Amino acid sequence: MPRPPRAPQAPQAPQAPQGRHGRPRTAPAAPAPGAGVPGGALDDETVALRQVTLPADPPPAGPPAEPPSDETMTLRQVRDVPPVRPGPAADGAPSAAEPTAEPTAEPTAEPAVAPSDGGRAARRRAQRARQESPMVVASRVLGELFITLGVVMLLFVSYQLWWTNVIADRQAGSETKKLEQQWQDGEKSDERDPGAFSAGQGFAIMHIPKLDVKVPIAEGTEEDGVLDRGMVGHYSDEPLKTAMPWDEQGNFAVAGHRNTHGEPFRYINKLDKGDPIVVETQDTYYIYEMASRLDSTPPSNVGVIGPVPPGSGFTEPGRYITLTTCTPEFTSKYRMIVWGRMVEERPRSEGKPDALVR
Repeated sequence: MPRPPRAPQAPQAPQAPQGRHGRPRTAPAAPAPGAGVPGGALDDETVALRQVTLPADPPPAGPPAEPPSDETMTLRQVRDVPPVRPGPAADGAPSAAEPTAEPTAEPTAEPAVAPSDGGRAARRRAQRARQESPMVVASRVLGELFITLGVVMLLFVSYQLWWTNVIADRQAGSETKKLEQQWQDGEKSDERDPGAFSAGQGFAIMHIPKLDVKVPIAEGTEEDGVLDRGMVGHYSDEPLKTAMPWDEQGNFAVAGHRNTHGEPFRYINKLDKGDPIVVETQDTYYIYEMASRLDSTPPSNVGVIGPVPPGSGFTEPGRYITLTTCTPEFTSKYRMIVWGRMVEERPRSEGKPDALVR
């Protein structure tokens, strides 16, 4: 009797092979898609089924691993946090680069000791010295030389314009007091003999009331011994020898500085006709009146101190006085000349003339 047909059974899943002690064996790695298949191609369904039926890897043998501690988790979080890079963000919204996890505070290192100001300044100077080029160094040296030269020039100008006047005023004042003391003590000198005075010796005092000038007159016109000491010098050397005030006639010519060294003749250009010029000696006052002026003439024009100076307005011999000084101011290129005529000879016994009493 024929057997009835059996109903088809569902295919059973293959059991994993057993190893020792009943432990399942690790399934071999799945072959690459298409391996062992003719044509090297597998359909997607077959690959999917094989991937599903592969057993999972068994857990490793041994005791179960302990959960990580808080400290380990903290270190991992700090290590795994990506570096924060600043980026534009809308107002009130966190930046996309900000981490979501709050980093834990790491132990801070000890603060470094700040270097002293002196050490920092020394390092800066050393760095500048290394960085400066030869041109910079040369320009600095040149600038310092110019500054030094400027200071020296300023000191020299101060000496010439101020300090020489201080010294000359002291020397002239001392000579004036010396003469007045000699006259008061009655020490006589033969003033009628021009040879009685040596070079640089004071023998008279000049007064110019309008200019408030009172200055001693010495023999000779040397700069070192007479003019630079603040005194007025009498032309007494040949060929420029001139008369003395007590001579019966002649031109009493003197020279004085206009600038520096006492500058007694600085403002003689302000004298007007008729202004008095008084020469005081041991026994007599000789009073002159300003007659004319020559504003500029070469130094070679020695005729201005002659017995009858050309250009003075004098036409015949008489008793005259001539004041000479340098011009323009602070130069010695030309000479300024002031002439005067004697109007009175007054003995000291009769008292001071009116020009000195006013």
